[in-house]
Amino acid sequence: MGVGKSTVGRLLAERLGVGYRDTDDDIVTAEDRTIAEIFVDDGEPAFRAIEKRAVRTALAEHAGVLALGGGAILDADTRGLLAGHRVVYLSMDVEEAVRRTGLNVARPLLAVNPRKQWRELMEARRHLYEEVATAVVATDGRTPEEVTEAALDALELKEA
Repeated sequence: MGVGKSTVGRLLAERLGVGYRDTDDDIVTAEDRTIAEIFVDDGEPAFRAIEKRAVRTALAEHAGVLALGGGAILDADTRGLLAGHRVVYLSMDVEEAVRRTGLNVARPLLAVNPRKQWRELMEARRHLYEEVATAVVATDGRTPEEVTEAALDALELKEA
């Protein structure tokens, strides 16, 4: 959350000359409501089922840069679908998250005691991000352009 996946994803797509797609945007469009509304109205399990379908569809239809929501990797089937794809895990520490997002209540999973919840989410998810990642790129203190360059370097996709 707040790591810059949308911004960096768009920059990567531009640099690589491919399309960009975000499964969170797909979900909002398909459901005609925000992710926060889905969480409140239907609960996290219902959202995760919608997210799983959105990721599966996007991976089947889209050959460019694909940004996934932070919890997409919680599903073992989704992690399996990511095998064989180039996956960049954009990492950051909690202080950077505070600086970028303010860890505000617009994030459904961070509504109460956001710093503590962010740390707990990362402790629970970090190993899953690393499991699917082809490359890990730290975003702390970097501009989106610097992160994009680091991702291209890590994936060995830079032009000679």
